[in-house]
Amino acid sequence: MGTLARRLGTADAVVIGLGSMIGAGVFAVFAPASAAAGTGLLLSLAIAGVVAYCNARSSAVLAAQYPVSGGTYVYGRERLGPWWGFTAGWGFVIGKTASCAAMALTVAAYVAPEFARPVAAAAVLALTVVNYFGITKTAGLARVLLAVALVSIGAVLVAVFGGGQVDAGSLGGGWTGGVTGVLQAAGLLFFAFAGYARIATMGEEVRDPGRTIPRAISVALAAALVLYAVVAVGLLLVLGPEALARSRAPLADAVRAGGMDWLAPAARIGAAVAGLGALLALITGIGRTTLAMARNHDLPGWMAGVHPRRQVPHHAESVLAVVVCVLVLTLDLRGAIGFSSFGVLVYYAIANASAFTLPAGLRRMPRWLPVLGLGGCLLLAATLPWQSVLAGVLVFAVGLGGRAVVRARRA
Repeated sequence: MGTLARRLGTADAVVIGLGSMIGAGVFAVFAPASAAAGTGLLLSLAIAGVVAYCNARSSAVLAAQYPVSGGTYVYGRERLGPWWGFTAGWGFVIGKTASCAAMALTVAAYVAPEFARPVAAAAVLALTVVNYFGITKTAGLARVLLAVALVSIGAVLVAVFGGGQVDAGSLGGGWTGGVTGVLQAAGLLFFAFAGYARIATMGEEVRDPGRTIPRAISVALAAALVLYAVVAVGLLLVLGPEALARSRAPLADAVRAGGMDWLAPAARIGAAVAGLGALLALITGIGRTTLAMARNHDLPGWMAGVHPRRQVPHHAESVLAVVVCVLVLTLDLRGAIGFSSFGVLVYYAIANASAFTLPAGLRRMPRWLPVLGLGGCLLLAATLPWQSVLAGVLVFAVGLGGRAVVRARRA
């Protein structure tokens, strides 16, 4: 089996992680989160941010100790045992595959809503080809997509805060759904933060991983949290929680509500570009985790193939492209967010449990931090919409049951 080349520096890692978060959070998740929490949206964002911070610290110290492809799949195997590693890897693959479909559908909804599904499939195939030509091409394109997305979001925020059509009362009042609604919204918003540790799944391709990975994760998470907070405040001030909950394109609607319709195209361009950036990073991360699982025979061994010249997991990414294309033809966008959050929260719960087992000299953080992260992940997963929880439990049961059958046959 081939190995991957270490070609990514700190800036590349930050761009890939931040690009995935911005695409997921700003354009896809605020509407369903507002429907759950109402004016408690900002509190939900803070809760999601705290849980994400705990997960980021745990992921960073683990990635420094195990700088290979696979992320928490590897950490769980090494610290807790093969079954826990498989559970984490399975959660990541299924959750992030649903995220790929969500991002592709978001792009298509802004670019060509009348042809959303075929356009989404075309976007998946196009970015899979980009990944095929090597990780440096992926990082280079991610820089361009992120820059365009940030400029577009900046224009939208100018319209939102400069239009004069704001209502400070939207930031107060009760919480729709009470405490449960706030926690459910935090679980949905977690979908937006999950990209911060994407670089940990590519530990085999990072230069000086012990220093690069922790720094990149911290920078990307902090930058995304600030941006989310500004955008959330703007959306609530202009649209209010009820209109935000109903919106299919919140930033574009906020621009129009602010009286600057001429800037509405900027919201659509930003959504499409940021969604492409997120999709690009998702394909990259899932391919590396699938590679790691196939190397350990937790997935078919031929999926561990690495292209001899391009040094990318081309078998894994090709299969992923086919699966995501099938999903975008059948999946509902908002349901995909909840399902993705469930799978990824399980993934990070195992990351925190793994970090807890590290000796003090390697952990480099208070022991209560991974405990808080573990508890937070489980709480947010349990309070997601029941349809997402049920679907997640069933898919985990299928994966674990399948592994048990395969192991029994090999015995």
